[in-house]
Amino acid sequence: MATSELSCQVSEENSERREAFWAEWKDLTLSTRPEEGCSLHEEDAQRRETYHRQGQCQALVQCSPWLVMRMGILGRGLQEYQLPYQRVLPLPIFTPAKVGATKEEREDTPIPLQELLALETALGGQCADRQEVAEITKQLPPVVPVSKPGALRRSLSRSMSQEAQRG
Repeated sequence: MATSELSCQVSEENSERREAFWAEWKDLTLSTRPEEGCSLHEEDAQRRETYHRQGQCQALVQCSPWLVMRMGILGRGLQEYQLPYQRVLPLPIFTPAKVGATKEEREDTPIPLQELLALETALGGQCADRQEVAEITKQLPPVVPVSKPGALRRSLSRSMSQEAQRG
């Protein structure tokens, strides 16, 4: 499947107002793909010959920064679609309260957050299956201090050779 792409770049600069604008987008994509429902397959069992032919079409997709998308088959006309508006930047997760605002001026806490805060206060900040650090460290293997750096290497190599002899 062959594909050709055409991209556009636009840049403007206004030195008086100290403004600049730069945009780049993939404008046109032309791809060759098999045409659905347009294939020929013949088979001759006596001569042991087969013939297969698949029709091809050129699909065209054109996008613009004005959220208009045109697509279709080359030579058959294009269908135009208006894409929904999409924010470029992600939505803010947390918006801080106005600095210096009084308690009456601030917005109420959202209901899901109120429910979460109520659950935390009901639990008293305690986890149901909480373990002390000493209990967790008991489950870990003991730490063996190495007196000489070469001692660990020798003990490992000896044990590896013993395992190799055992099979």
